Amino acid sequence: MEIKKRQYVNRTADPNDRGYVRQKTSGKLWVRERISQFLDKGSFREIGSIAGHAKYTKDGSLQGYTGANFIAGKGKVANRDVIVAADDFAIRGGHADGAVWGKSLYAEQLARKLKIPMVRLIDGSSGGGSVTLMLDHGATYLPPLFGMHDMIASLSEIPVVAAALGPAVGLGAARATLTHFSVVSKDIGSLFAAGPPIVANATFENVSKEDLGGALVHTANGTFDNLASSEQDCFEQIHRFLSYMPTYTGELPPYVATEDAVDRRDDDLLSIIPKRRQRMYQVRDILTRIFDKDSWFEIGSRWGDGAVCGLGRLNGLVVGIITFDCSLKGSVISASSCQKFRRHIDLCDTFGIPIINFADYAGFAVGTKAEKEATIRHGSTLTAALYQCDVPYFSVVLRKVFGVAGAAFVDNRVPNMRIAWPSGDWGSLPLEGGIYAAYKRELEAAGDKRNELYEKIMNQFEAVRSPIRTAEKFDMPEIIDPRDTRPILCEWIQLMYDYVLPQRLERIKVQGPRILYRP
Repeated sequence: MEIKKRQYVNRTADPNDRGYVRQKTSGKLWVRERISQFLDKGSFREIGSIAGHAKYTKDGSLQGYTGANFIAGKGKVANRDVIVAADDFAIRGGHADGAVWGKSLYAEQLARKLKIPMVRLIDGSSGGGSVTLMLDHGATYLPPLFGMHDMIASLSEIPVVAAALGPAVGLGAARATLTHFSVVSKDIGSLFAAGPPIVANATFENVSKEDLGGALVHTANGTFDNLASSEQDCFEQIHRFLSYMPTYTGELPPYVATEDAVDRRDDDLLSIIPKRRQRMYQVRDILTRIFDKDSWFEIGSRWGDGAVCGLGRLNGLVVGIITFDCSLKGSVISASSCQKFRRHIDLCDTFGIPIINFADYAGFAVGTKAEKEATIRHGSTLTAALYQCDVPYFSVVLRKVFGVAGAAFVDNRVPNMRIAWPSGDWGSLPLEGGIYAAYKRELEAAGDKRNELYEKIMNQFEAVRSPIRTAEKFDMPEIIDPRDTRPILCEWIQLMYDYVLPQRLERIKVQGPRILYRP
């Protein structure tokens, strides 16, 4: 009877409770509504259903009881098992002192033990609580990080995802960002190391929660991967991400049957890249025409200075995609681009997802801004990630491949598997800038005929610039009709899943997962 009473209190919303009213008037779902909407219907099995804070009289009678503000359990997403952990902001504003910390630790450990994905629905103010607790306890304490070992170890073993459905501060911010994929609800989500009152005391800045760490702030700097329009959109994006992920690193990514023909050829690909190299094009239009219909899922679209990363499928098989939006920054790779690419490469390497690189890279950014941002150091870290990852890798050269940056993207395997479109353009540095450097003295001496001389020199280089010359020397194995890209990639990815990835899994089972994922 006492168990049933406590379960009823924990599982039944009190419309008169101040915390519940605050939750609903803020336009947010109650924690159990979230779990219900996120998981397959009827699949949730709660763990710690009566955990909470109870007070007893001297004779042992119950004086008061408040449920923990952290709910955890096992459920299903698209009929696949997951562990879900959700904060209840209606109780003590989601502070960790309103929870039973063992529940959080147990949830993280259970996901890792069962080797199934970990889902965090975050709506909590901080990892600690009010300073008034010092008076209650009669002492302060060294701040602990219960469960951090398992949280970090899980990153190399199982998919970990999070949605910010309210404020995520301190430990809550760590839980949101120690993930493989994170999404924030635009209308209610935020994240900061410390809230406005502490910021005002520390830095004398008077800022709102939105200006300090709102959803738009943190999807523009990469703290969160994706922006969502609502809580339901958060759930749908997490569902979509998990659909590409294996249950754990010892399995292949899941296959999904498709009616999209392997030999489909799209005529629009013939003219999608302008003949004039100075003109821009939309690389996402290429991706959606090549991959299985509706399978392109972009990650981090609001940050990265033009770096484009995502997941997709070819004939139902999962692939990771990296490329560049040349309409931003002119295909020049910044420090931010490097960080975004490296994060996505690590994700694919962790879960055995083959990478397809659609190359259009003019090189690393140059100039004082680039130097102040340590672009070369970040570029070297990216280069190391490209060379260290051991998943299958294939390059389709769309246009530019120049310098160290371009080389790192297309020359990191033995053998290098790569093809090019006729629009390919490559070398140690862009020809236009290279001519000004190599012929500086002659051009300066030409005076009024400088432009005429430049055009004459350029015409001499145009013939040798042709990608056909490179293919003749077998530095580029094949220059293809762009319409053949999908059939070629479908054939390649099937070979990788049939022969290469199973061998990789056997090696992992013998050696164990590599500790490589860095959020």
